[in-house]
Amino acid sequence: MASSESRFTSQNKTTQQRLSTNTVGLVALSDFRKRRAEVLEQQEREAREAIISGTPLDTPDRSRTGTPATADDNSDAPIPRKKKKVKKAAKFGGTKLSFGDDEEPTEDGDEKDGSTDDKHAGGEKKLKFKANSSVSVVPRAVTKSALRREAAERETLRREFLARQEAVKATEIAIPFVFYDGTDIPGGIVRVKKGDFIWVFLDKSRKVGADLGVGEKANARREWARVGVDDLMMVRGNIIIPHHYEFLFFIMNKTAGPASKLLFDYMSEVPTPAESHSTENAQPDATRQVLKSARTQPDVGDLEGASDDPAFTKVVDRRWYERNKHIYPASVWQEFDPERDYQKEVRRDLGGNTFFYS
Repeated sequence: MASSESRFTSQNKTTQQRLSTNTVGLVALSDFRKRRAEVLEQQEREAREAIISGTPLDTPDRSRTGTPATADDNSDAPIPRKKKKVKKAAKFGGTKLSFGDDEEPTEDGDEKDGSTDDKHAGGEKKLKFKANSSVSVVPRAVTKSALRREAAERETLRREFLARQEAVKATEIAIPFVFYDGTDIPGGIVRVKKGDFIWVFLDKSRKVGADLGVGEKANARREWARVGVDDLMMVRGNIIIPHHYEFLFFIMNKTAGPASKLLFDYMSEVPTPAESHSTENAQPDATRQVLKSARTQPDVGDLEGASDDPAFTKVVDRRWYERNKHIYPASVWQEFDPERDYQKEVRRDLGGNTFFYS
């Protein structure tokens, strides 16, 4: 009976079964790991001996039976060697045997021929994709030399812009003005550069007032000599221009005041001298010509803006303005704000009444 039971049971035990037979009771973790390693080594040794001896090693998943395998058991068996040979022969162009195996290779051959035809068709389709010839601008390759060239061009343009800007700043203009203390007192014409600040104009107008002795007092010259730039105001139209602005800011931005009139109507480009083509060695660069002409100090009457209305520019004592800012026309003066649009603004007096005249 024992021999019959061993006949239908697996002779190769699993690792868990061997551990359960070799381990009795509670053991330490180190002992269990040691016995498990021994069981694994024994299984590997048995597997190597089975491979060397050529005997198959039974696994616990398959039961050893004495009955032969039926046709149903072999239903999942792999494809026989004969078919593989036939397929291999079909790969090399097919066989000339006449015992009924010609059909299978031909089918395989047809399938392979179809696949090769598909590959050729796919290759032809790939060849049909060409560059779009209708695109007129072909992108150029971005190389290191191209990047260096673009950087050099940008640097050249930057230097040219800075040179032209410096030339514009160095250009002199004339600003006629009057002193105002309730009435217009003739002042004169001040020569300034487009890159100068407003306080530079006020300082030069202060010197003009000291030279002319403007005022009713006997010591008017001394009074003008004591007046500082912070005590003077420049009123352009009805707009009080702050001291810290440059003339170039208003010229380049074309800043307009009330009635759409520019606060400083001067050229924003470099003027070209009339005698630039008189000599053969004349330099074509407008920047050098302007700088050279600036050194010659032309007459004030020949400068741009010399013929403007002097009453449009007023030099006012700030102390007088603080005392009379509630009286017209000082009541409508307002300090310049770059965020305001004076063209669309409705002019009102201190009482909120709208002006119906410009």
